[in-house]
Amino acid sequence: MPADSHPALAPSSSPEINKLAAAQGEHRLLINGELTESSTGESFDNVSPATGEVLGTTSAATASDMQRAIAGARRAFDESSWSTDRDLRTRCLQQLQQALDAEVEDLRNELIAEAGAPHMMTRTAQLDWPLDDGLRFPMQMIKDFEWERTLPTSELRGVRSSRAVRKEPVGVVAAITPWNFPFEIVINKLGPALAAGNSVILKPASLTPWNATRLGRIVAEKTDIPPGVLQVLPTPDASVTEILSVDDRVDMVSFTGSTGVGRRIVEKSAGNLKRTFLELGGKSAMIVLDDAEFATALPHAAQACTHAGQGCALSTRLLVPRARYSEAVDFVTHVFQSLSIGDPADPRVYVGPVISARQRDSILGYIAQGVSEGGQVTTGGTSAPELPDHLSGGFFVSPTVIAGLDNSSTPAREEIFGPVMTVIAYDSEEDAIAIANDSPYGLAGSIFSASTERALAVAHRIRTGSISINGGLYYGADSPYGGYKTSGVGRQNGIEGFEQYLETKSIAWIAHQEGQLHD
Repeated sequence: MPADSHPALAPSSSPEINKLAAAQGEHRLLINGELTESSTGESFDNVSPATGEVLGTTSAATASDMQRAIAGARRAFDESSWSTDRDLRTRCLQQLQQALDAEVEDLRNELIAEAGAPHMMTRTAQLDWPLDDGLRFPMQMIKDFEWERTLPTSELRGVRSSRAVRKEPVGVVAAITPWNFPFEIVINKLGPALAAGNSVILKPASLTPWNATRLGRIVAEKTDIPPGVLQVLPTPDASVTEILSVDDRVDMVSFTGSTGVGRRIVEKSAGNLKRTFLELGGKSAMIVLDDAEFATALPHAAQACTHAGQGCALSTRLLVPRARYSEAVDFVTHVFQSLSIGDPADPRVYVGPVISARQRDSILGYIAQGVSEGGQVTTGGTSAPELPDHLSGGFFVSPTVIAGLDNSSTPAREEIFGPVMTVIAYDSEEDAIAIANDSPYGLAGSIFSASTERALAVAHRIRTGSISINGGLYYGADSPYGGYKTSGVGRQNGIEGFEQYLETKSIAWIAHQEGQLHD
């Protein structure tokens, strides 16, 4: 691994990607089956995080637009056959899958341009993985799910009753999605929500709107999804978004984003006790047990810089045995120095830009805070050096390692959302477990050990929703994902995620009136 003090820089090609994305970006809203401009003609800029240049504009939904979309979604759920016709839902989702497959390279270019997603990441969790199963798994659930089950006959107070339990869609679901993995999160919300029979109002992040508005255009032009079943309303106006939390016609809010915004959604929706699914922040620990081989385990620390560290599940606290602390710091420093940083359009780039100047400055502020608390930056700590001229206006942060801090420090406790890892020493296995659990968050984590059995025993004691052992991948539309503590409420994906978009109804009838319940 190179021992120089700066990450490797890769050549760039984003001007072409940006031009292509700008030419194809869908700027319209989808309301009641129609692609339309904002009611007031308002729009907002879509800015490339790699260059700082405006890619184009997107219509900004207003309060009037949102009210119209809610009314349409309510009508579509209450009056169309979408909620009851499983064959219709299957056919429409198959159409959507085929249309998305046909436009996969345009989606890829858009994600590179508007999200700054490195090309190599679009081959995994940013695009290819969720495109492969984000709709297909829920479609299979339509067929395989136990929509109704019978209970034993009851005899209470002399009444002999036949009984059944029935699953029905929740109703109108508001899906509010973030900017870091925009397509992945959108498709993993829409898939189960629509397959379960709900109508959905999608409010994508205003920093990355085009992947969602493209999907809206595809739904309008290439599927038989009834008007109003899916609405797509990007807006930078938080007051417009908050209508979804307070309006009685919306039955559920499905939100992925920061813990702070999650709390506000709960507060706003408390008045009508609206159901909420919240996938929130994280501060995951990567535990390297004392029997692990550093050469095998520590290269995985690079995953903290995936998508420039902008992932809620990324392990950004590295826990290593105190006796080998210096060795571990040196090793992970070299790992971070070897990571290529630059144009996200280049297939060789691992670390692209962060989403905005505001995010870059926040990350650098956390690093400075760590230094003020006694931490030592062993690599990084600055904006990316010596980038090509066309990237000079972009928002970059060098992969950064902070040593010399304990778990009470600010960088170890707060979600930085950047390519920053804090290396923390522990004294024993019990100490490592205690440090990992000493966090307000509980989303994910990883463990490395020469013994799978030992690692599993440790994993069972870590209070998080997901754990990777020795590099194992828990990702998939069939795998429930979510957190403990302030990392959220509920699960996305899997059977648990599908059931989240369903209500449960118990029915009883006099036993001699035999007959199967039907939709």
